[in-house]
Amino acid sequence: MRQALMGACALAVLAAAASARAETVAITHAHIMTAGPAGEIADGVVVIKDGKIAAVGASAAVPSGARVVDAQGGVVTPGFFATNSSLGSVEINSLGNDLSVDNPEIGASFDIQYTLNPASILLPVARLGGLTSAVVMPKPYRGRRGADDEDGETYTAGVGEGSKSHALFAGQAAVIHLGKGEEILTRAKVGMVVPFGEAGAGVAGGARGAEIVALKNALQDVRDYMKNKAAYDRAGYRELPLSKADLEALIPVVQGRMPVIADVHRASDIRAVLKLAREEGFKVILDGAEEGWMVAGEIAKAGVPVLLNPLTDRPDSYEELASTMENAGRLQAAGVTVAIESEGGDFRARETRYDAGNAVAHGMPYAAALAAVTINPARIFGVADRTGSLEPGKDADLVVWTGDPFEPLTQPTAVFIHGAQQPMTSRQLELRDRYKDLGRPLPPGYSHGQ
Repeated sequence: MRQALMGACALAVLAAAASARAETVAITHAHIMTAGPAGEIADGVVVIKDGKIAAVGASAAVPSGARVVDAQGGVVTPGFFATNSSLGSVEINSLGNDLSVDNPEIGASFDIQYTLNPASILLPVARLGGLTSAVVMPKPYRGRRGADDEDGETYTAGVGEGSKSHALFAGQAAVIHLGKGEEILTRAKVGMVVPFGEAGAGVAGGARGAEIVALKNALQDVRDYMKNKAAYDRAGYRELPLSKADLEALIPVVQGRMPVIADVHRASDIRAVLKLAREEGFKVILDGAEEGWMVAGEIAKAGVPVLLNPLTDRPDSYEELASTMENAGRLQAAGVTVAIESEGGDFRARETRYDAGNAVAHGMPYAAALAAVTINPARIFGVADRTGSLEPGKDADLVVWTGDPFEPLTQPTAVFIHGAQQPMTSRQLELRDRYKDLGRPLPPGYSHGQ
């Protein structure tokens, strides 16, 4: 009986979601920032039909029978991306997470899509910050927690027991949407996360050069495996350090179909990554790149995109001595495609819009900063045909704002994901509302004797 009831509830939820996506909605009197070819429209209409954007423009007609949402002169943008996020894979850091693996058989083959939790209470919080998509990335395994670490956050560099060669590859990232429902995966296997610099040196035995050699050997093993799969399967080929699962997972990398997401910071390490990518023939995305501005011309010439936190200006290590809040603007001016990351990839992901505003305050053009949280991450991770800009035919992922979304006092008044209008609440807001009236009776659990 209970299972039947649960099944009926699930079907009811799916039916409601399908009905919401099938609805026709017209957002009127909107200042539209499309992040696409149409540019900025001072006063226009966005029409949503069957979960897709049907029309955008100053003269777009409101369909008969459409539900009208009056933006009242507010701003409408594409939904923002949380890039290099933990959303859907973390709830409370101190109670563990699903972002890293300590298993010699599973490194490159670790696929973040299988850790996703659509019911995470962090997703509604992120939506209230105008986020509709996220790029969820595995984290490199750092070894055992240090014995002297009092803050509970610092890990050993990965040297010694608890650190295996599999940590050269942290695993495969995925793009998700933040809509309410049972399925949040947009696209899996969008990149292979690899740590470089100090982190890469730690997992390779202590030296940066050792990691480069280890990576070259690993990629050559993959090429050899591809040519000799039959021999490998019948144990007629030389022993390979990587597991079969990891070898298979790296085939798209050596074929140039899956980019390496290089976690790298120092200018010299960035140069080493660019050189390695040229020599080995794989695509690369730079993540972090705090000293990227120092080699901006080389990054632009290589056509390599950069994911960065524009607030980084105080070095946490010797790898970031030249970090500056002008990094985003300088890279963009050099012709680099930039995507903005938030200071916190999960609990503070909602601050992405503030980070973009700070990038503007330190030299990045406004339109470029908007692109850096919308169409740029969509292009970098291969989902620009579906989302990232307001264009007919794309998923209706958009936000209606009271004003400039990069201004702290601005708030979203409506969020649509795949055409479905999302609840403008979160567990935190529900708890606030539950207890702000001290005259109300407390829940039964607070009563004496319960």
